[in-house]
Amino acid sequence: MDGFDINKAPLEIERKFLIEYPDIEELRAMPDYRRAHIEQSYLEADGDFIGGRIRRITDDSGIRYVYTYKQRLSDMTRREYEREISKDEYERLLKRKAVDTITIVKDRHSFGYMGLVYELDVYGFWDKTATLEAEVDSEDTPIPMPPCVRLIKEVTHDRRYNNSMLARSGGIITD
Repeated sequence: MDGFDINKAPLEIERKFLIEYPDIEELRAMPDYRRAHIEQSYLEADGDFIGGRIRRITDDSGIRYVYTYKQRLSDMTRREYEREISKDEYERLLKRKAVDTITIVKDRHSFGYMGLVYELDVYGFWDKTATLEAEVDSEDTPIPMPPCVRLIKEVTHDRRYNNSMLARSGGIITD
């Protein structure tokens, strides 16, 4: 992996919510609606290789591949290094997929509401629930719930709902 300084990577501040499975037609009616199909795999750290994740993203513009490494600073805040990679690099990195993990397959529905951009993920392993994320400028930013969303609970502080943990658990959440 090319060298980078994670301490110089931009901050990502996100809140995450567990919601009832959405009505896709309602989502499509939201402002700035976009849909992407994402296949997301987590990579094993090994020697000088730090791990991270790779994504194959298919949307209206075609297929692209992205490598991401995140450093957790708090439940809401992370440093995030991200760059597009070639299909060949994606396939090479996929050979480093962490053992005992699944590739997360999800459809991401993005839209705007009250000045925020929301990302609503519908996973292949759930048929009754989904997750909703909003990226904000500070941890205390209020998050208005869009009318197309039926909130179950906030899960920002519950690591079981992190995609990396879902990849390890196969999408199974135990209480």
